Amino acid sequence: MNIKESIRRFLYGLPSRVKIGGRYIGADEPVFVIAEIGINHNGDIELAKKLIDAAKEAGADAAKFQKRTTTEILTKEGLDRPYTSPHAYGATYGEHREKLEFSREQYLELKAYAEKQGIRFFASVWDHKSADFLAELNIDAYKIPSADLTNIPLLEYVARKNLPVLLSTGMSTFEEIEAAVAAILKHNHRVILFHCLSLYPSPEDKINMRFMDRMKSVFAPLPVGYSGHEIDLLPTLVAVSRGACIIERHLTLDKTMKGSDHAASLEPHQFKELVQTLRRVESILGSAEKIMYEELQPLREKLAKSIVTRQPIQKGTRITEAMLTAKSPGSGISPLDLPRVLGRRARVDLEADVALPKEALSWKR
Repeated sequence: MNIKESIRRFLYGLPSRVKIGGRYIGADEPVFVIAEIGINHNGDIELAKKLIDAAKEAGADAAKFQKRTTTEILTKEGLDRPYTSPHAYGATYGEHREKLEFSREQYLELKAYAEKQGIRFFASVWDHKSADFLAELNIDAYKIPSADLTNIPLLEYVARKNLPVLLSTGMSTFEEIEAAVAAILKHNHRVILFHCLSLYPSPEDKINMRFMDRMKSVFAPLPVGYSGHEIDLLPTLVAVSRGACIIERHLTLDKTMKGSDHAASLEPHQFKELVQTLRRVESILGSAEKIMYEELQPLREKLAKSIVTRQPIQKGTRITEAMLTAKSPGSGISPLDLPRVLGRRARVDLEADVALPKEALSWKR
């Protein structure tokens, strides 16, 4: 059985919603908003708490961090490589990465702080040890970063934890995405996919939002969302308007801070504007049903058309189309019913230019 057939088999009969904590995520649910704090705390737990506060104030549903076991994700050469970036927090890349990691005690403190603030807490996981570490924290979901989409052993290990798996697809081919989804679905059907462009910041002409539409089609009924790294709000709002049921944006207190992700992040006032605006987009999108709102009825009655006599019609006359026209108000017989009216006989004399009453016609042929 090839990957495409495996995916179709795994997807058959799956629910169209995934539950994270107490919230369902899916096409008919409010958009779930993740504030990606990531490494924008710069290794400072007090800054991390301020970012959790900002996420809550902005209206985010969750604050997300990143968890790495540095020695598990980098070779000795990678750890010892000199790191001269202006965003470096250490002389080597390993030292830099370690500076941006919190201890178990600090993570417990941050999780408790987030829960006290009433916001969900989870993290991206980059290795097996980090997955175990987060399991001990009793988190609600795992996020797999784009860089690990092809890391099938990690995907399967995380999937077996039996929590929702959120998968970013930013630096992957479509075939790789198919392989990753198949690997997770073997063990866990609670999968959420993110369209993503892993460029910081993301140029608008490379975002290709229509690819999100393709994922929604191919991987239905799995929920699909958008993880954005653009500098403003529009692409994320476009994603919501095209059906993203979950979105993720980086949050910073100051775009100019030292650190590689700050420039492509939203400041608190921007994040708050994003949440408020996407809620407006949701309201505008409304329902797939055509609703005749109560407020429309007076306007409809005033402006819509009714069948009206074009000329005087004597009692007993068989009604023809030439005798009738359509005029406002719309409180009489609808022009849609004209075929039913034609051929009926008038039961009373009718004046010209009056709405045709139903009771003035003989409805027996």
